[in-house]
Amino acid sequence: MTRILLVDDEEYIRRFYAEELSEEGYEVFTVASGHNLLRKINLFQPDLVILDIKLMDYDGLELLQEIRSHHLDLPVILSTAYDTYKEDPRAFAADYYVIKSFDLTELKRAALRAIQADEAIQLTGTY
Repeated sequence: MTRILLVDDEEYIRRFYAEELSEEGYEVFTVASGHNLLRKINLFQPDLVILDIKLMDYDGLELLQEIRSHHLDLPVILSTAYDTYKEDPRAFAADYYVIKSFDLTELKRAALRAIQADEAIQLTGTY
């Protein structure tokens, strides 16, 4: 089963996204903070990270850089209510950039694409 680590400081977003993604067949782990995110990635061993940019305690774009420095091949979707960060060069390190919405079609599509691309890379052994 594909594992997703969802990082968002808003409880209702975590619950809603976790429920919707679980219905798609994913095993979803949620965390409310960027604190010790690399340790949590090592603990949960996700196949995908969905990361909010504006966390109460951390800058999601800085966390993305940390993830990339330790887990270059781990797919990451930036999920935010703001489209203004899309042009930030640090955001380019993400596999996808999704604007938060109660319609999760775009997020689900991005998750599926990121996971399929990662699986294809693992099968062929090329990056």
